[in-house]
Amino acid sequence: MNRTYRTNNIPILIFAILWFSNCDDFVRIDSPRYALVKASVFDNDATANAAVLDIYYQMRSSAFASGTLYSISFLGSLISDEQVNYYISTPTGTAEVQQFNDNALAANNSEVLRLWTDLYSCIYKTNAVIEGLAASSQVSESKRKQLEGEAKFVRAFCHFYLVNLWGDVPLILTTDYRENSEISRTSSDAVYQQITDDLINAQDLLLADYSVSNNERVRPNKGAVMALLARVYLYKGDWKNAEATSTRLIDDAQYNLVTNLKTVNVKNNSEAIWQLWSDTYPNDLFTFYIFSKPRYAALRDEFVNNFETSDQRKSFWIGAVGTFLFSKKYSSFTLTEYSTVLRLAEQYIIRAEARAQLDNITGAQIDLNTIRTRANLDNTMANDKPSLLIAIEQERRSELFAEWGHRWLDLKRTKRTDAILGPLKPQWVSTADLFPIPESEIINNAALRNSQNPGY
Repeated sequence: MNRTYRTNNIPILIFAILWFSNCDDFVRIDSPRYALVKASVFDNDATANAAVLDIYYQMRSSAFASGTLYSISFLGSLISDEQVNYYISTPTGTAEVQQFNDNALAANNSEVLRLWTDLYSCIYKTNAVIEGLAASSQVSESKRKQLEGEAKFVRAFCHFYLVNLWGDVPLILTTDYRENSEISRTSSDAVYQQITDDLINAQDLLLADYSVSNNERVRPNKGAVMALLARVYLYKGDWKNAEATSTRLIDDAQYNLVTNLKTVNVKNNSEAIWQLWSDTYPNDLFTFYIFSKPRYAALRDEFVNNFETSDQRKSFWIGAVGTFLFSKKYSSFTLTEYSTVLRLAEQYIIRAEARAQLDNITGAQIDLNTIRTRANLDNTMANDKPSLLIAIEQERRSELFAEWGHRWLDLKRTKRTDAILGPLKPQWVSTADLFPIPESEIINNAALRNSQNPGY
């Protein structure tokens, strides 16, 4: 059975989670977890809502979005120029994580397969929700719109990472495993068009506030949609729409940069646009933190030395144990933080880059200086398009490190991997820009045969 496309094709699993304990429309399902037949899941608002909550539970529990050793935040940091690997737990684990460190991934790397499978499993569940809602007459209209909007947002989010990590990928929009098993790789442009379409549709369906989650910022709303859409426009070089979309968020009064950098991941802070709910510490805290010696990795000296001397992001977000340096963006041991997926600071940097590309030098400087002022830095000295783009790259690097693979994706989209990673990593080759299609997927799916990425 193909692991990616045929997972859970009979039931949708509704997990026994006590999420959003104050949210009136959340259905509590006691342990053990129940498997609800697909047709019955959408008999009412409560069970349909639980099907969507299950998607977020999977995201924070499985590898890709979990903040663990196997998440895109950690592996993306390792495969870029941010961290160096120290993981020596098991021979197999050591070898496969080291491949990320060396940018020398093998097609049979189980962690590459895990990322791929996690993303497609999540997409499968969003498709099941979209299809179930369309077939149901028993879910209220307001709830249907909300849940469909959330499902389309998450589907777009997952496809965004797939297309950026692997290039052309199968575009999966149905739960029909027979149809899915015959889908070959779809062009990146077509995948991006679907991402854009899903986000524009979700924007029309979702509320602007967080009332559906008792004002916790743990479920996507219009703001989350706009945040991802602005990023998509930036990646596609659609500067005008990137500027316009990020501006809508920056002008929204419910979002403001936090003044204290130590609180950037506090639950429901004003800078947060979308966070993943948890009743424990965010996994990122233990994955990146060094207590006595590195368990998994440490920040590269070259990366840390690139911060300006007075940058408070260096003093607040980077810790040291002996000679080892580490990210401490998550630092609370009092259950006061959530894993932050989207935040307002990125939108200022997106708008700065879009404005620079549109030759709005003054506007780009203003946005860049907003981020720099928060970090206790003087205004930028960059005063033309080339120097501003270099300065913006540095701000993205300093602001978004150890978050969701930003640095890796930025190096790829700006075609800077050869220049930055070539001198740093002896095994670097240009084809390492893309992950290999997992070997088992090619073996099990005839539509993917003879379509491996170059270099693997």
